[in-house]
Amino acid sequence: MTVAYEFKLPDLGEGLTEGEIARWLVTEGQNVAEDDPLVEIQTDKTTVEIPSPAAGTVTSILVEEGKVVPVGTVLVVIGGEPDGKSSPAAPATAPQPQKGRATPLVRKIAEQLGIDVDTVAGTGPQGRVTEEDVRAAAGSCEGRREPLRGVRRVIAEHMARAHREVPAVTWVEECDFSGLDLKQLVPTVLKACAEGLQEFPELNARLERDEIVFLDRYDLGVAVQTDGGLVVPVVRDCDTRSMEELAADVARLAESARAGSLEPEELRGSTFTVTSAGKLGGLMQTPIVNYPEVAILSIGRIGPRPVVRDGQVAAAETGYVSLTFDHRVVDGARAAEFGLAVIRRLEQR
Repeated sequence: MTVAYEFKLPDLGEGLTEGEIARWLVTEGQNVAEDDPLVEIQTDKTTVEIPSPAAGTVTSILVEEGKVVPVGTVLVVIGGEPDGKSSPAAPATAPQPQKGRATPLVRKIAEQLGIDVDTVAGTGPQGRVTEEDVRAAAGSCEGRREPLRGVRRVIAEHMARAHREVPAVTWVEECDFSGLDLKQLVPTVLKACAEGLQEFPELNARLERDEIVFLDRYDLGVAVQTDGGLVVPVVRDCDTRSMEELAADVARLAESARAGSLEPEELRGSTFTVTSAGKLGGLMQTPIVNYPEVAILSIGRIGPRPVVRDGQVAAAETGYVSLTFDHRVVDGARAAEFGLAVIRRLEQR
């Protein structure tokens, strides 16, 4: 008998302990070669394509798409039946009705809910019945439902943690952008923030247990809206690079973000975040801190508005700058001083 190869979710680094099965790239019964694309794993940073570690037939896919599992979980069996010596895997050799394919856990839930799992149409891989299928069969579900998965799940978890752990305060002030080339808004804001952060190091920091870690690098995240949700690629060394270099990097990262082709390292290690939604940004925002950072700066919608100059009313391109900060680390006065320092630089460019 051929011994099965049980492929487990690997340690993907960066301290990650779990991953979501974003998409299977194979089906049960399919022959694969070593290093063929096997599965896409969604982490809290990005989506990673995992190749097959061995050649053989895909005997059984054990974790359905959309499920989040810890590192070390057996995901798929390749090359025969399990030998019983490693983590248990459901054999796929015995024929089963297409509608009745379900894991023991799902069958137990179905029994508790009084549902005959063999009568439920499965929506999982190869028609496997999922927990959601069983619960939907147990009662009427109002409205259209979508599983919280992929980038949207990561965003939800990240935002919930930031809101739960960070006592956030938002400071807002008006800025005159009249002298600024708005096509270069984001790189200009990055440069102004990097310079301001050198004056106010507590905003370029993070709180780790009972210590404040003051960071000596200025790698700033830029929030980018994509079809899949909000991602925050990182622009490195904003303090030392030229405006031309920053502009090129912002454009490249934004394009990669929208194409879904960012590398994992391009999403790691930001020290402070900048966000600007342009015309969709509204008058102002109260952004959520990009945990574990301690502050985020947002630019509201910029447009012609009346201002008073030398006692006269005139039109100027103005907008609101919002700074949300972790009040455990940053005092209100210091946050305001930083915000004004950034605005001063923007108005003088």
